[in-house]
Amino acid sequence: MTTISPDTAISFTGALVLVGAGKMGDALLRGWLGQGLPGRQIVIFEPAPSAELLALATAQAIRLNPAVTDVTDAAVLVLAVKPQAMQDVLPRFIPLTRDGALVLSIAAGKPVRFFEQVFTGAAIVRAMPNTPAAIGQGMSVLCANARVTPAQRGLATALLGAVGDVAWIDDEALMDPVTAVSGSGPAYVFLLIEALAQAGEKAGLDMALAYRLALTTVKGAGALAAQSDLSASTLRENVTSPGGTTAAALEVLMRPDGLPSLMDEAIAAAARRSRELAK
Repeated sequence: MTTISPDTAISFTGALVLVGAGKMGDALLRGWLGQGLPGRQIVIFEPAPSAELLALATAQAIRLNPAVTDVTDAAVLVLAVKPQAMQDVLPRFIPLTRDGALVLSIAAGKPVRFFEQVFTGAAIVRAMPNTPAAIGQGMSVLCANARVTPAQRGLATALLGAVGDVAWIDDEALMDPVTAVSGSGPAYVFLLIEALAQAGEKAGLDMALAYRLALTTVKGAGALAAQSDLSASTLRENVTSPGGTTAAALEVLMRPDGLPSLMDEAIAAAARRSRELAK
């Protein structure tokens, strides 16, 4: 696996064509603009553009919903369409890849071979970003087929790097555990905040204070882990005084049927479902 810094500059010739401007598509779009990509270099296809998107397209000179035949300079086709809509939507854009444009998909569960069947002979990159991309704190893992050139690999890195960290893998089968850990991972953290706050309320705290304590603690602990050279296990041990309150809680959380076991089971279930969706 190769990890890439998120500050890679976006620089290429031709148009970036974004198909789908939902939550993740919008996050990517704003990341690209924030990294200095000119709006005139962007083409968006979105059947139901929001008022915000319409205003942004006007302000940034973005081409919105032109005729596909009018797009003659596509360098990269970014697919941010819901997986279940791919089969019906994608054939329309086949002409955009005939001059060697990169196809970059962020659709969960859709393997490289699916896109190779639609875009015959195209360079394909499959990416799995996650929702913190909306605030530039995402994690994206990418894999490519053999037709992707070093320059296209760099372009894909820059495009996903605009919304967070980027890592590459060579074995596409690893995208299933990647999806389970990173793609679905924010939901696990949100559940932790929710459960911690509810437990605090049951222990006697006002819910507003319990939620504030849970949210701020998770945010602070994550920031500390990100900035520290120490491993998560060492940081945990540093907080845990023998015979103290933290040790008492961890005895519950780390028992055989506790959090590590539940997380193993959860990741296995999510990875299994990811494999099912790829069929």
